[in-house]
Amino acid sequence: MTTNEHQTRMAEFSAQDVKALRDRTGAGFMDCKRALEEAGGDIDKATGILRERGLAAAARKSGREAREGLVSSYIHTGGRVGVLIEVNCETDFVARTEEFQKLVRDLAVQVAGLAPQWVTREDVPEEAIQAKRRELAEDPRARDDIESNINRWLKESVLYEQPFRDSNMAVRDLIHDRIATIGENILVRRFTRYALGEEL
Repeated sequence: MTTNEHQTRMAEFSAQDVKALRDRTGAGFMDCKRALEEAGGDIDKATGILRERGLAAAARKSGREAREGLVSSYIHTGGRVGVLIEVNCETDFVARTEEFQKLVRDLAVQVAGLAPQWVTREDVPEEAIQAKRRELAEDPRARDDIESNINRWLKESVLYEQPFRDSNMAVRDLIHDRIATIGENILVRRFTRYALGEEL
């Protein structure tokens, strides 16, 4: 690319656009600048580019060992629901960062609000799936499309499958985004949710 071409493409977006993209994605300054150049200044396209790169980076990091992290708690206002959660990363340094601690808190609030039973689909026991399948087979409204209903149930019951808060982003995508921006493998190891008066 010649200097003139570079200046022309740079003129298509401003420092405010770079800041807006950083605020939206949490990506580094140079990554945002390059993504905006590639997207011709379109912030939505640049967000997509960064997300694709982030997912690729997350996939590469997902096999790395993560034994540091935090055990954290969250008690919902009124003290009727509480969560204990363990989220792991690769180093103690990252575990102490504000960004990682905010992620852990967000995940604890997610568990408190949406009451998942398992972390990932792989954690769901086969007998639980079969029991749900039998339950759906007995329901006249659900028996015609059992597999779709199983998938819907898994999206409600599995933390990584749930939509994060009121967004269209799944919790899994949120974690992958943080892996891309933080640069370490991150995973939810386990959680326990307590609700006042629930069956033991």
